[in-house]
Amino acid sequence: MITELNDRSREVFRQIVDAYLEIGDPVGSRTVARRLKMALSPATIRNVMADLEEAGLLFSPHTSAGRLPTDLGLRLFVDGLLEVGNLSAEERHSIEAQCVSHGNTIERLLEDATTTLSGLSRCASLVVAPKTDGSLKHIEFVSLSPGRALVVLVTESGVVENRVIETPAGLAPSALVQASNYLSARLIGRTIAEAYDEIMRELNNHRAELDQLTQKVVAAGLATWTGEETRASLIVRGQANLLDDVTALADLEQIRALFEALETKENLLGLLSLADTAEGVQIFIGAENTLFGVAGCSAIVGSYHDTQKRVVGAIGVIGPTRMNYARIIPMVDYTARLIGRLIS
Repeated sequence: MITELNDRSREVFRQIVDAYLEIGDPVGSRTVARRLKMALSPATIRNVMADLEEAGLLFSPHTSAGRLPTDLGLRLFVDGLLEVGNLSAEERHSIEAQCVSHGNTIERLLEDATTTLSGLSRCASLVVAPKTDGSLKHIEFVSLSPGRALVVLVTESGVVENRVIETPAGLAPSALVQASNYLSARLIGRTIAEAYDEIMRELNNHRAELDQLTQKVVAAGLATWTGEETRASLIVRGQANLLDDVTALADLEQIRALFEALETKENLLGLLSLADTAEGVQIFIGAENTLFGVAGCSAIVGSYHDTQKRVVGAIGVIGPTRMNYARIIPMVDYTARLIGRLIS
């Protein structure tokens, strides 16, 4: 539709959306006249604004107010008129420094990336942790303390994941070695999904040639990577940033509804999974998605890949529909690419 607008209409529309993204208030004809490089009278601008409103790109919240972009208008602006900026060297350094400062576990990397992205964007941020569904290269049980052990799993694509499990009382140190050797013999070169049923049959039928306590350790280790919740875990940070622009009670109720959705997580996992089949950064604006439409929010999501270029997770930002798209889009894109490099 942007290509169907003449130069005058396109420039008026651009200035209205730019002004709205800066100030968040309805934009009047006089404001547009001051911002335009071409000489147009306020009356001419009002006629253009009326045409844009009829086309569904603008709306007026009150009879005497200026205009605001609709969700459709924002979509067309982002797709056709937005000039995406570049991250500064300082912003790139800040993201990278935070992501590599606390060791190399996947969980800590993703937590740091999400916290950093939330701080820089002043929005809420979220990340879907990689699914451990690739073929395995290494699995090991490491004693932490009496009653606790760390399960270390490495996929052939280079993804490393750690899980802490509880171990039975009286477990001998050699039992962890036996559990590691047993699972390594059955999992290396295979996915957990491929080997899970076979291993559990051996344990249940007592054909594993392991003592009872070691069998419990093996079962506990496998359990940490089974089930839908652990196969695609979600981290959310910075929800309080969504309250910064709330001025009305109705807006507050919308944000509360979004908070509840963030807590339940199912809708977010479904939304972020859309990035699995997409290249680059995906943008969801307002009513385009039921999750964000109720709260007047948008989401910018980028997927990250393993060494074999397969999508293993996604990271994104949730903010008001008038967020700074030009700045946040490259921020999400850079962070997603950085995570892909670090996990590989």
